[in-house]
Amino acid sequence: MSNLERWVDALVDEFDLDREAVDIGAILDLARDAAHRVERPAAPLTTFIAGYVAGLSAGEGADHPGLDAMERATELALAWDVEATLDEVVEETADPAGTTGAEGAASPADPSLERA
Repeated sequence: MSNLERWVDALVDEFDLDREAVDIGAILDLARDAAHRVERPAAPLTTFIAGYVAGLSAGEGADHPGLDAMERATELALAWDVEATLDEVVEETADPAGTTGAEGAASPADPSLERA
C-alpha cells in the first residue's frame, strides 16, 4: 500500500466516508487535466469544487454524485480555451521569435521598442 493510499484511508476513517466513493485515480486524473489545460492552481480548486458539488448532489439524492461531478469538471477542463494574459502578450510582442535568454531579450536600444 502506497503512502498516498494510506493517507486516503486515514482521511476516509477520520471523516467516516465510504472508501469506495474515493476513486484516487479519477480524482488525480481530474487534477492533472485541470492543471495542464487551465493552470496548475486549478488542480486543487477543481477537485475541491467537484467534491463540493458531489456532496450537494448526494444530499439531493443523486445516484452517482461524485462520478457525475468529476466527469463534468473533466469535460470542462479538457475543453478549456486558455486565453493569453497581458504579460504573455507583452512578452510575445517584445520577443516574437519566442527565444529565451540574453540573446532573445529586448534591450532598450532595440529599435522595435521605440515609439513613433
